[in-house]
Amino acid sequence: MTHTAPPRRTGYGFYAAASIVVANMIGTGVFTSLGFQLVDLQSTFPLLMLWVLGGIAAFCGAITYAELGAAMPRSGGEYTFLGRIYHPGAGFVSGWISATIGFAAPTALAAITFGAYLSAVFPGLPETALAVVLVVALSGIHSTTHRNSGALQSSFTSVKVVLILAFCAAALFMTPDPQPVALVPASGDAGLVFGGGFAVSLIYVSYAYTGWNAVTYLTSELDDVPRQLPWILGGGTALVLVLYVGLNYAFLRAAPMSEMVGQVEVGYIAATHIFGPLGADIMGVALALLLVSTVSAMVVAGPRVLHVIGEDYRPFRWLSKTNEDGIPTTAIFTQAAIAIVFIVTASFESILVFSGFVLGLNSLLTVAGVFVLRIKEPDLPRPYRTWAYPITPIVYLSLTVWTLTYLALDRPSEAGVAFALIAAGTVVYLWTRLAVRGAE
Repeated sequence: MTHTAPPRRTGYGFYAAASIVVANMIGTGVFTSLGFQLVDLQSTFPLLMLWVLGGIAAFCGAITYAELGAAMPRSGGEYTFLGRIYHPGAGFVSGWISATIGFAAPTALAAITFGAYLSAVFPGLPETALAVVLVVALSGIHSTTHRNSGALQSSFTSVKVVLILAFCAAALFMTPDPQPVALVPASGDAGLVFGGGFAVSLIYVSYAYTGWNAVTYLTSELDDVPRQLPWILGGGTALVLVLYVGLNYAFLRAAPMSEMVGQVEVGYIAATHIFGPLGADIMGVALALLLVSTVSAMVVAGPRVLHVIGEDYRPFRWLSKTNEDGIPTTAIFTQAAIAIVFIVTASFESILVFSGFVLGLNSLLTVAGVFVLRIKEPDLPRPYRTWAYPITPIVYLSLTVWTLTYLALDRPSEAGVAFALIAAGTVVYLWTRLAVRGAE
């Protein structure tokens, strides 16, 4: 009697893919935003509602992406979607910016923050070296096999979720002097929710939810795209919504608002009130561990855009090289090199301001594309259709248009640089087309 060996896994399983979504979203944003929100909002219900509304918007975007990803199951995220829906040039510009600035700069920022937290607890460790070692080590592991890559991502994301839940539980049961936190609106809260301070704070919350679309960058490497993608995107985003609301409830319960107003280190302040003098060291190590999964998820997702660009455009063909397990090794180490340049030079800080505008524009055009594609290709097989269509994509589009408009009016110089980046990407795209024609 002969036994047939089970087929070798060639992609990421459900848990590993969902871990990439969760880890991409949960970075430093949720641990720093509350202090700025408290400048304009001094009531707990509106503060918690910020995270609920931001999560609802992200969820609406995620399930809309699920329809596009299931209908177009190729890695690349917006590069694939915009190229098919609008024009290959739109996809190229989107992918070019996302793969370089969109992923490399946040990877560098998270790695540097990791180094800063760890060196604060262990003063003898150099921040920059820690950041570089983290990027190199994670890139090395993620360039081996899907099994190793998925196990690493799943493990560190599980640690991240457990640590957040443990922190929330500690705030609930161990805070010696808990602060009152209202879960229902109080008198005057309606005016705050519909006021300008709430609107400004919602922008920061939207940034904290960025990353809900991460798994669409590696759709080709999922085990079962039509069945898994909606649950990965929607479920991962819903989990982060719960964790974000829980964390901010914990911060507000643990520490007085007056101590957190305008402060970046709200996590440290809350931990000090919960754990006492050891709070700083505990929070420093915990945040460092949280950031490992964030950097890891970006190392996985970002290079897939470079990989598909290499497949489609001859001048970048070298980026399409993969190993025996189908891992885009060259693209992974290329993004790692760009991230290390940002780490060493620290020139990424200004880029992050306007890259958020570009990435927001990417997602806006992509979610709008679900309407365009249904008209343009009505017979395209759609294994999954957006839940509550067209309400859910409209909710996302409305909030994103408002956010981008506000940013353009409030930060016109950053918006101008963003459009300059788009123009530069267009020039690169035209050059690739001319290079191909010249070779022919």
